[in-house]
Amino acid sequence: MALTPGTKLGRYEIRSKIGAGGMGEVYLAEDTRLRRNVALKVLPAELASNKNRMRRFEQEAQAAAALNHPHIATIYEIAEHEGYHFIAMEFVDGVTLRKKLRRQHTELRRFLRYLQHAAEGLAQAHAAGIVHRDLKPENIMITRDGHVKILDFGLAKLVEPQTSLGGGEVAGGSPPLNENESSNEDAETAIMQQQSTPGVIMGTFGYMSPEQAQGKTKEIDQRSDIFSFGCILYEAATGSKPFEGESLIKSLHMVVYEPEPSIADSNPSAPPELQRIVRRCLAKDPKDRYQSIKEVANELKELRREVRGAGIDTTVPPARSTTTEPAGAKSTGSESFGPTISTPSASIETSASSGENVVSRIKQHKFAAGIALLTLLAAATAVGFYLRGRTSSATIESIAVMPFINESGKVDVEYLADGMTETLISSLSQLPNLNVKARSSVFRYKGKDTDPKIVGSELNVQAILNGRVAQYGDRVTLNLELVDVQTENVIWSEQYNRKQTDLVSLQSDIARDVSSKLRIKLSGADEQKLAKHYTQNTEAYKLYLQGRFYANKRTPKDSHKAIDCFEQAVRIDPNYALAYAGLAISYAYLTIFGDEPSGNTFPKARAFASKATELDSSLAEPHIVLGVLRFLQDHDFAGWEREVQLALAANPNSSDAHRLNGLRLLYLGRFAEALAATQRALEIEPLSTAGNVNYAVCFFYSGRIDEGEAQMKKAIELAPDYWFSHYYLYNVYRFKGNYASAIDELAKSKDLRDEAEAARLIRESFAKRGWQGFLRAVTAQPAAMKMSPYNMAGFYAETGDNERAFAALNEAVKADQLVGFVKVDPFMKPLRDDPRFPELLKKVGFPP
Repeated sequence: MALTPGTKLGRYEIRSKIGAGGMGEVYLAEDTRLRRNVALKVLPAELASNKNRMRRFEQEAQAAAALNHPHIATIYEIAEHEGYHFIAMEFVDGVTLRKKLRRQHTELRRFLRYLQHAAEGLAQAHAAGIVHRDLKPENIMITRDGHVKILDFGLAKLVEPQTSLGGGEVAGGSPPLNENESSNEDAETAIMQQQSTPGVIMGTFGYMSPEQAQGKTKEIDQRSDIFSFGCILYEAATGSKPFEGESLIKSLHMVVYEPEPSIADSNPSAPPELQRIVRRCLAKDPKDRYQSIKEVANELKELRREVRGAGIDTTVPPARSTTTEPAGAKSTGSESFGPTISTPSASIETSASSGENVVSRIKQHKFAAGIALLTLLAAATAVGFYLRGRTSSATIESIAVMPFINESGKVDVEYLADGMTETLISSLSQLPNLNVKARSSVFRYKGKDTDPKIVGSELNVQAILNGRVAQYGDRVTLNLELVDVQTENVIWSEQYNRKQTDLVSLQSDIARDVSSKLRIKLSGADEQKLAKHYTQNTEAYKLYLQGRFYANKRTPKDSHKAIDCFEQAVRIDPNYALAYAGLAISYAYLTIFGDEPSGNTFPKARAFASKATELDSSLAEPHIVLGVLRFLQDHDFAGWEREVQLALAANPNSSDAHRLNGLRLLYLGRFAEALAATQRALEIEPLSTAGNVNYAVCFFYSGRIDEGEAQMKKAIELAPDYWFSHYYLYNVYRFKGNYASAIDELAKSKDLRDEAEAARLIRESFAKRGWQGFLRAVTAQPAAMKMSPYNMAGFYAETGDNERAFAALNEAVKADQLVGFVKVDPFMKPLRDDPRFPELLKKVGFPP
């Protein structure tokens, strides 16, 4: 009898039914104690009532649950409640490999990655003496973020023939299946007992080894799994099974007697090396196969390198389906339940009646077997993962903390995943001799299925840290995985289960654990930095994370949301220095990235930055804000330099501090130093849009125009929608006299600022009368074309109207606008011989 939503089995509350099979029904449920989703497999009463079967089943489950690996699904417990026997296991959010195989135009190298990771998980099980015995695409899940999870480890001892029969007998009395009757794909599943009973077939047709097909149970070991793995590998490369006959009997005959088919016959573009690997996996004699699945994993890893290096972009045809679905039948594949519901076991897709049909058909042909459907025995990644993979004692000196994945799937938890990522980046960046890539570099990969080796190459790091965050009720679960980008081995992984009230201490615990696994030697001061709590109040901390989430969007609307969050945080904790720093940055953004008058924002930004430094002088961010304000409001270059040096002392790895120091040096005309400082910022944050734009600007204003153009185009490739990049490319084209391209880039910058009318006027004025027509139009109606006073000064200077040019510059200085380029700006050259120019430089703050 199906359980209805809301039914409770102990601490588990049923949410919905996922599927059903001969081994019972599977439900999505909530663990009300730990506030997490789980998959519950409820066993049929007739199976659970047999004490001997249950005893053997529990022994098998205990062995499977002893495994710890990120690519093996977790079994939490076996329990009983009011007569219901069930297994609680990890709820895997994703689709089966079978679903992936059925899709068109899938990259072979993506499948190789999935199967390499599956092989690594399988190797962990084999090392523990556990053989899967039913490896197939339905038992390999691919999570939404591209991770692999193997399900159903070990065929359950729960189901076995009621009588040990030899020869051609089978257990059970299902009616015979006529020869002309067709069976669906589910009928290919024949799951047997794990007893060493001669003549018992164990596994799934199409994936079982020759020794399984012949019922030689005593000969079944890890090499049988390797044969099954080879079948999957063949199917991934060709879209079809290697031993697929017109009937089940024919398929069994092919497995036992016929040679494996050639991959090249079905997919000529597949690498020849793949054929060699598959051929060895599919050797009839177990002695001729790979003796360890770890060897297969290593071979696949090397093949992936070759495929990537050769630029091969191989696709495979979709897997052919021989399924004939009964009328009215409902699919139980994971995608049938929506994008966030997954199939925790392949047995969900197997009907009870289909298993009986297989028994009957095999009985007709005198095969010996005792057939039943398997209970899900997923091996565990358990609550804690442990150090493995990397045996080198070498210290890792560079790391990228990748954007944590919001595993809850709830939009209102996104800030938590982003905030924990950013906080960890901030903590680790304070450590000496560790290059930590900044937020803007790693967040480019958010929401993407990334290859560790590619990320490592693009960011020039030795390791990446992946994380998955889930929030259920008052609890937070974080799974971390540290990966060596060269070997793609997992160096270390860990799972943290905490109450939300422990979020503050969780952050410092994570930073300490990660630094330990990186083998970084910490001084007492370094350890204090990692353990430092800027607030003890969890609510204030969560509000701070929300504020950072909005502030990073850098739009006026989101800056106002950020300010509201930060203000709530400091009301809860008036000594929260980081929240005051957030307020300072957000108020500054309202003017720098918006149209808010500086008189409304800069005084508040200054006050909050000063408050932050009073509470904690070790923070870099408030000094960065104060430095910009020292220049824009106070016109004090020396004060700006002091604040920059304080920021760099607080955090030598602050790319913003290096970048803004480069801008200060550029204003002063110290071009070589400016380029060096900006280059240092890019070493820390190579994919930073702001850093790449600043680098291009340094080239341009130092007279290296072509290099400036090339660098600005690179910045646009990184962020095509960043208006500032297009504006400075316009300057390059204008300087070169390529006015058509200049106008196009200037208009693009206006479009990207949602100033469509200004963009239209710019394009129309140029289209009618060329550059001179544009100059006449812009000097006649600067407000309509949304031109700042500083921009207008350059246009006035070009037309020889020095009076209006100096008036515009003085207006810009009064409005606290960025006028620092005036000394090096080539478009201001006509003004430099004017006696008013030195006086203007003095107002801006340039030293005499």
